[in-house]
Amino acid sequence: MTPPFDASSDARATAVDRFPLQFARTRRFSLGVPRQFSVSPDGERVLFVRGTSGTDPVSRLWLYENGAERMLADPLGPGFADGAPGEVPPEEQARRERARVTSSGVVSYATDASARLVAFALQGVLWVLRTDGGTPRRVPTAGPVVDPRPSPDGSLIAYVSGGALRTVRPDGEDDRPLAEPDGGQVTYGLSDYVSQESIGRSRGYWWSPRSDALLVARVDTAGVGRRYISDPSDPERPPRAVAYPAAGTANAEVSLHLVRVTGERVGVRLPAAAGEDHPAAAWTDPKFEYVVAAGWDGGGLLVSVQTRDQRSVHVLEVDEESGATRTAHRAHDPAWVALRPGTPLRLASGALVVPARPGGDTQGLAIGDITTPAGLEVREVIGAADGRVYFTAGEEPTEVHVWSYAVDAPGEGLVRVTDAPGVHTASVGGPAVVLESRTPDGHTVTVLRAGARVGTIAVLAEEPLVTPRPLALSLGERELRSRLYLPSWHRPDDGPLPVLLSPYAGHGMQVVLEVRTWWVAVAQWFAEQGFAVLVTDGRGTPGRGEAWEKSVHGDRLTAVLEDQIDALHAAAALHPELDPTRVAMRGWSFSGYLAAAAVLRHPEVFHAAVAGAAPADRRLYDTHWEERFLGHPDVLPENYTRNSLLDEAAALTRPLMLVHGLADDNVAVAHTLRLSSALLAAGRPHTVLPLSGAGHMVSQERTVSGLLLLERDFLRKSLGL
Repeated sequence: MTPPFDASSDARATAVDRFPLQFARTRRFSLGVPRQFSVSPDGERVLFVRGTSGTDPVSRLWLYENGAERMLADPLGPGFADGAPGEVPPEEQARRERARVTSSGVVSYATDASARLVAFALQGVLWVLRTDGGTPRRVPTAGPVVDPRPSPDGSLIAYVSGGALRTVRPDGEDDRPLAEPDGGQVTYGLSDYVSQESIGRSRGYWWSPRSDALLVARVDTAGVGRRYISDPSDPERPPRAVAYPAAGTANAEVSLHLVRVTGERVGVRLPAAAGEDHPAAAWTDPKFEYVVAAGWDGGGLLVSVQTRDQRSVHVLEVDEESGATRTAHRAHDPAWVALRPGTPLRLASGALVVPARPGGDTQGLAIGDITTPAGLEVREVIGAADGRVYFTAGEEPTEVHVWSYAVDAPGEGLVRVTDAPGVHTASVGGPAVVLESRTPDGHTVTVLRAGARVGTIAVLAEEPLVTPRPLALSLGERELRSRLYLPSWHRPDDGPLPVLLSPYAGHGMQVVLEVRTWWVAVAQWFAEQGFAVLVTDGRGTPGRGEAWEKSVHGDRLTAVLEDQIDALHAAAALHPELDPTRVAMRGWSFSGYLAAAAVLRHPEVFHAAVAGAAPADRRLYDTHWEERFLGHPDVLPENYTRNSLLDEAAALTRPLMLVHGLADDNVAVAHTLRLSSALLAAGRPHTVLPLSGAGHMVSQERTVSGLLLLERDFLRKSLGL
């Protein structure tokens, strides 16, 4: 089927044809989007990073103050010309890969407590500036700089170089080490792979509020297996070693130390294991192997640790003099304890803000003595400011709103700060709230002060050349939240459309939301190619309670595939323009794995698949992520066999394209190569598309745009379009 052509369709076709290049050039429409907001304690200043347009890949540092934006640092400006022609340190490259950073320039920064002194690194060189005037100044250091952070009083800047944590004064004087590596695979002040990728803890040190000491993570990866990432297209370039703890193998050894700026050091005495109240199961490992959160506020140090089997989390108070710990809060779960970003948070009163279950299986929040109501799914704690606790939550899975609770005026109850349907988050400081809102109408950033709108921060991202036209659906007995995208040119009498399922459907991410974002535009682009595109969030995705999210415990595929099939059949019953005899699935990462499983396990439903970066052998994925669902592979090998695809290769009877970045250090290319080898051994034809130099998040412009076109052509051919 091809769309009709008239004057308007010619213009539409031109826009659709140009979309893949726009998608690539804008880095999935992420360029020009302000991010990393910091609000000063008095609420007067907002710092952020952003480029100058929707195609500018270089991030600058900006200040919003008195209703206007002002650029503070431009890496392409003349002041940085003599800065450093060097390369980004490998530790910083790894941090950016874990954070999925798509730009260059000033990609991160840190400030003192008053948000007056700012520090950032460019290609390993330390720069500082003041928000109340002056130009950026280069600070000489002992070596390439990673993660610089000023002390709260602005007298010192801590940074990591060569695995050592060091401090230097803002004028470049008194550069000295506070903690140096005491082993060949030891670093101080950096986060390990699992903490960054699967736990979400990117930091490796924290200043005391008094600026006299730091809490520092010591990471020893000597016992961790190594993977070697190379670029076959550049055979003279040596491989890059990555300490990667695959499921069932040794994790990095992480310990914490209190290091004073005068040089004294005390080890934090973390508990070795959970006690008798730890839930037992077929595989039980109560050792506290994971440091999942840490912070230092006016009330002292708080550290959260999690057991290897993830069924217990303890929040610990740390004595600053002795390093002794006391358990302030415990959480247990027979499957796994879900980690909520921003928790624990300690209020000025000393009360803790921690995850709670208010009733049923709602994932709620305890704010001191009060608990959020059943039915309000809490996603993240933003912080506390001006006597209020701010967090994000939703009553409807497709929406996330900003909420607040006045600690000093509990009679006010919970207040929803945002109104428009969409996904909202915020940054707070004093009476100011910076609202970042993604809605079906687009992306906005609004500045509130004392609840009143006082300004906006510009979002410079390009508008997609295709206009999304999603139909909101709630399908089947489980009321599966779905979106259906049809071609803008399709008419009821044009005949049935082949169906393309384009979900994510995995843990930790939703794609069926009241937003206009990159995956919505991609879904509409595929629809304009002649497909009916169906996107569904099923069991295992966030936002619908503990039971829904943890229904994939022990089996990552069965329920997820059932939901995709049920949604397909329900949508086809409602919309006769869908052709259930021609169905394909496409996906990346978990959804790539799901797409491959779809044609292997249900060829009667799925007739083709594109599987990108598919983790086909679950034993190869990392400890914290995979053991959460499947346990230890030595104790529960049947879980890994049932959830891996290699032994099912002989079942392939449908067209399958496997795509993988050769530089992917998250889902190693070995997953795809092993699946391809198994398919070859079984005599099953398939297509393999290797992407030279591409990591888990493909960013090369020509590769991104070309991949969309190759996927389209493969799917059109496979479904007889």
